[in-house]
Amino acid sequence: MTASTIRPTLCLGLVLATALTVPAVRPDPVDHPDSPLMLAGDWVPADTHQIKFDELPLLPAAHAVISDVRDQQGRRVNQHNYLVFFDGRYWAMWSDGPGVPRAHFQGGVPGHDRADQHVFFATSRDGLDWGEIGDITGAPDSGYGWIARGFWVREGKLLALASRYEAPGYAGPGLSLHAFELVSGHGDRWQHRGLVLDDSMNNFSPKQLPGGDWLMTRRDQLKAVSFMRGGVKSITDWRTYPVIGYDDSALAAEEPYWWQLADGNLVALFRDNLDSGYLFRAFSTDEGRTWTRPVRTNFPDAKSKFNGVQLPDGRFILVNNSHPDRRDPMTLAISEDGLVFDRLLYLVGGRHIDYPHVMEHDGFLFVAFAGAKQTVEVLRIRVADLPASQPPYQVHTLSERTKEASSR
Repeated sequence: MTASTIRPTLCLGLVLATALTVPAVRPDPVDHPDSPLMLAGDWVPADTHQIKFDELPLLPAAHAVISDVRDQQGRRVNQHNYLVFFDGRYWAMWSDGPGVPRAHFQGGVPGHDRADQHVFFATSRDGLDWGEIGDITGAPDSGYGWIARGFWVREGKLLALASRYEAPGYAGPGLSLHAFELVSGHGDRWQHRGLVLDDSMNNFSPKQLPGGDWLMTRRDQLKAVSFMRGGVKSITDWRTYPVIGYDDSALAAEEPYWWQLADGNLVALFRDNLDSGYLFRAFSTDEGRTWTRPVRTNFPDAKSKFNGVQLPDGRFILVNNSHPDRRDPMTLAISEDGLVFDRLLYLVGGRHIDYPHVMEHDGFLFVAFAGAKQTVEVLRIRVADLPASQPPYQVHTLSERTKEASSR
């Protein structure tokens, strides 16, 4: 699988017409948990839905395709992409299953999460040249499927998490979270370790808290959002802490993501499956046991999955589909404190792209994503190429975006 390199130059110039931001107190987990401020700067319009997303500065990146099933005309689907670096190699995993014929696409993409969906993987030495594709889960029971849920490095071993569901879709009876372990000394073979937690689907892999416990978000068969905390004594050692139900009148919370702030408190972000077009945010001051009520921020979002990472230098990165009306483009935002972002950059677009997963390793950012649910792709970005200050930067026109997208 080949890689292409996109390296335009960032330079001075106006990105957007200058607009004043809406006055808002700066968010704080204790003093101001209800602040909506999440995107700010002289370049940010008062209504962040009015950002000219196609004219954001294009971030230099190298690009590669890991898996491509477009020749199946929608009868096969690739999505739910995750990355990890383990034992000298980059590992990617994703869901691969039946779709629908192109004539029955909805919104330009095939359906997904049908029966007989597997979790596949591939490896790479540099994150761009990927090897043969293998199967982690094998075939599910009749009428069921597997959804890729991320890698977990625990006690020096590589685990792959996958949720089992009764098709179609994950909501409903039969949902359960499982772990598969990479078997050392037997090639790239995976062995089922067993159930992690019944009636559960995590969103991203667990991350370890300072006290040693692991923490990850959870959705149940009713789509209610909670947090799973534990995972130390065994992979089945979890306590759950509720956050919000899916039928809440303010938002339909989906696919949350969390990180730890410099003061030790936690912040969680939520996709809203209603039509707000913004991310929601909540805080925890007790390592995930209790959470403030999620508040709508001013950060735009296309109600799609998003992801982020904290860099070794302390900065926070958030990747999402920030255009509120479509999953195009995919953008990258930068924050110094994990609360308010002041830089927004264009990653890839001119087509349907979604479901990013972000990791940092050895001075590079890696962003895995899906193209119209039929390709698994990755961008490799030098951390040194991330701008150290707010715009203005060079304008890139929509025609340049289209040319850039077609080259990928």
